[in-house]
Amino acid sequence: MRPGGPDQKAESAGAARKAPAGSGEDTGTAGQGLTAAKEHSPPEATELMEQVVGGKNLREALCRVETNQGAPGVDGMPVVALRSYLKEHWPRIRQQLLEGKYEPQPVRRVDIPKPGGKGTRMLGIPTVLDRFIQQAVLQVLTPIFDPEFSESSFGFRPGRSAHQGVLAARGHVEAGHRWVVDVDLEKFFDRVNHDVLMARVVRRVKDKRLLKLLRRFLEAGIMFAGVVQAHGEGTPQGGPLSPLLSNVLLDELDKELERRGHRFCRYADDCNIYVKSKAAGERVMASLERFLAKRLRLKVNRAKSAVARPWRRKFLGYSLTVHYQPRLKVAAEASVRLKAKLGEIFRRGRGRALRTVIAEVNQAAAGWARYFRLAQVKGVFEELDQWIRRKLRCILWRQWKRPRTRAEKMIRLGLDKERAWRSAYNGRGPWWNAGASHMNACVTARMLHRQGLVSLLYLHQSFANSTRTAVCRTARTVV
Repeated sequence: MRPGGPDQKAESAGAARKAPAGSGEDTGTAGQGLTAAKEHSPPEATELMEQVVGGKNLREALCRVETNQGAPGVDGMPVVALRSYLKEHWPRIRQQLLEGKYEPQPVRRVDIPKPGGKGTRMLGIPTVLDRFIQQAVLQVLTPIFDPEFSESSFGFRPGRSAHQGVLAARGHVEAGHRWVVDVDLEKFFDRVNHDVLMARVVRRVKDKRLLKLLRRFLEAGIMFAGVVQAHGEGTPQGGPLSPLLSNVLLDELDKELERRGHRFCRYADDCNIYVKSKAAGERVMASLERFLAKRLRLKVNRAKSAVARPWRRKFLGYSLTVHYQPRLKVAAEASVRLKAKLGEIFRRGRGRALRTVIAEVNQAAAGWARYFRLAQVKGVFEELDQWIRRKLRCILWRQWKRPRTRAEKMIRLGLDKERAWRSAYNGRGPWWNAGASHMNACVTARMLHRQGLVSLLYLHQSFANSTRTAVCRTARTVV
C-alpha cells in the first residue's frame, strides 16, 4: 500500500516506491497446501506465469473472487461452485496456463443504463473461472506496473482513492489554477486498441505465455443473444484485469502531462487538467486531442469535454465553490442520481409498512453520505432530507386512500378535527398534500425519526467528523 494521507497533493513528487517482489512460490492447487517458495524474480523475469499459478497467489485470488461474488458468465457457473470445480479440474487448467494453451471463454454482454438515462454502458462478464485467473494475473502484474504510475493517477490502484483525487483537485484550484480542461474519452473501454495496449505491456512483461494469455483475454468474443461476436478492440468493464490495463495505456497520457509540467488529476478515463487561463486551457485541449489520436488512437468526446471554471464542472461526483479558498460540494448530478435511486424504493413502498421503506432508504442514504463526507456545503443534505420526508408523507397519503381514513389518521396524529376534515377533502393530489402544512403538522420530522428515519445531514456530519478525527490522528503520528 502506498503511504500518504488523503490531503496529499497530486502534484507532489513522492519518493520512488519499491515494487514488491513476486510470490515466487511453487505451483499447486487452489485452496490447498503447496510447496516452499522459490527465489524472488525481478519484474521483467520470463517466468511470471509460475508466479501466477503460485499457491499463495491462487489462494488470495480465490478468496477475492469469492468475496466479490458477481454474476455468472456464459457457462452459468455461480461463484459458490468455483472451489469444487478447481479441486477437480485445476491440474489440467494449470498445465494449459504453463504451456500457454489456455483459451478464455467469451464474456457475457450486459447493458446497464448510464446515470440520468443517457444511453447504456456495456459490461462484459467473464466466467467465474476466467475471473479467478484474471485476478491471479492482476496480483502478479500490479507490483510490476503500479510503482511506475503517476502520482496524479488515483483510479483502481492500491492505496489510492477517489477522495484523494478530489482533495488533490481542490488543492490545484486553491493554488490559483482556476480553469479546468475536463477531458472525456469517447467510449474509452470500448475503443482501446489492442496493439497499442500490448505494445506498452510488453515493455515490462517478458513472459510470452502471459502476453499470449493477456491478448486472448482482450480478444475473447462477446456473447449477446446467444451469438458470439468478434472482439477486435476495447477492454469491456466487468473483469478484474480491465482497470489495470486501462491504467497501463493511459499512463502514457499521464507521463506526457507531467513532461509538460501540468497539474492534473486522473481517475480511470476521467481526467482533469488545471490551468491558469481559458486560453491556456484551449491550447491544452487541442494538443491533447492530437496526442491521444496519434499516440493512443483514442478520441476525445468534444460534446462532453470542456474548458471551464471548476465550479461549473464535476469531478468524481464533487464540485467546488467559487471562493478563492474553494470548498467541496456535492455536484448537482450526484443529487439527481440519489433521487432516482430512492425514487425506486418509494415506488415499491406504496403497499408496504413505513418502517420497511425507511430501512431501505437509510441503507441507500448511508452509502451516499459516506462517499460525500468530504463535502463542506451542507445545503444539499438539508434539501434532500426535506425531499425524503415529503416522499414518505406522500406514501402515507396514498396508503390512507379514502378521505374519511385520511381525516381520522390526521386527527389521531394530533391535527384538530376541523382542519383534518377540511384537508382530507381538499381534492388535491398526494404530492401536493405531502408538502402541505397539515401533513407537515401531523407527520413531523420527529415522528419519522421515531419510525427509524436517519437524517442525511446527520449521517454526513458523523462521517465527516470521523474522517477529520482519522486525519488528525495520522498527522500526530507523522509528527
